[in-house]
Amino acid sequence: MLVKVIRFFVTALLAVIGGVIVHLASPVLTELISTEVLKTSMGIYKLTIANVILIALGMAVGAAVGYLISPFVASTLQRFSVWVEGQLSKMPLQDVIAGVAGLAIGLIIANLLGGAFSNIPVVGDYIPVVFSIVFGYLGIHIVVRKQKEIGELLSRMLKLKKKPKGQASELVSGDGSLPGAGGGQPEGALGQSGAASHVSSVGCKLLDTSVIIDGRIADICRTGFIDGKLLIPVFVLEELQHIADSADALKRVRGRRGLDILQRIRTESGMQVEIINHDFDDITEVDSKLVRLGQQLGGKIITNDYNLNKVSELQGVPVLNINDLSNAVKPVVIPGESMHVTIVKEGKEHGQGVAYLDDGTMIVVENGRYHLNEAIQVEVTSALQTSAGRMIFAKPVTA
Repeated sequence: MLVKVIRFFVTALLAVIGGVIVHLASPVLTELISTEVLKTSMGIYKLTIANVILIALGMAVGAAVGYLISPFVASTLQRFSVWVEGQLSKMPLQDVIAGVAGLAIGLIIANLLGGAFSNIPVVGDYIPVVFSIVFGYLGIHIVVRKQKEIGELLSRMLKLKKKPKGQASELVSGDGSLPGAGGGQPEGALGQSGAASHVSSVGCKLLDTSVIIDGRIADICRTGFIDGKLLIPVFVLEELQHIADSADALKRVRGRRGLDILQRIRTESGMQVEIINHDFDDITEVDSKLVRLGQQLGGKIITNDYNLNKVSELQGVPVLNINDLSNAVKPVVIPGESMHVTIVKEGKEHGQGVAYLDDGTMIVVENGRYHLNEAIQVEVTSALQTSAGRMIFAKPVTA
């Protein structure tokens, strides 16, 4: 239907253009006609019979040309509209809104300035057009690039305007935080921030999904080894909720455990915990969003994800890896030390057996395959410790 409408308008437009062109050229064409009857005026807009015939012929020729080229014009417009729609769909909604606002501002400025130059001879009529193009482009470019700073400035202005004199600068629980006892937001409440600009970046810590599900962070917070404000990005909370709603039973248990850990941190740690509603629509991976947020806030990421640890360090974001902390407080194993272990499975290499300490540390026992499911005495030969964990190498103690 749309193609038919476009073809109709193209045909009609070229018919009108053909008629206008022939009408403008009719004084010259009528001089070539010797028949006096055709030069007789019809009394309508001073048109002669020859004028009417020529205009009709011009419209017919224009309509024929328009009908022939209308399929090409329609397909071109369709491809252009699909391209525009594709480009807009790739852009975040805030970028589209910022672009429209910037274009409007640019055109307003161009209109104000263009009127002052419109009286210049020769070029005066073209200056407003040039100004509209230039300032329209600049408006879109500047507002899209600076939308975050503009949003922060506007939010600060609104906040200062609404905040009564002497009011504390902290956020109240009415913006979505979970209040603590007594209805207020005591220390340790799970608050909520609308933008990154509302969050103090001094000493803030960002929690990722894996460290929340791991659970040890709750005990670490309770002991007081971590200070400052704990920030839970909204995209991490959404990922936890998605895992908790998963059809997979194991994932569902892990997700619900993560939500329970957050509640424990809020109620037992005595720390200030805050949800930050700052997302990045141009990024799909949660880890990448977390790194970007850490760069913007200047905070540290708490994780036990080895890959996230490396990526964050490469991008200059400080990381607190609780595996490093766990390894640091584990008892030091010295080569030559003996221990009693149970071989639970075969190792990757020929003859190796694998055992585990109570804290989960893996022990690779040379020739341990021959003692599978047996409790034996082993002697430590070496230990390897990395951010991913610790591995101990040992050999059986011969009687």
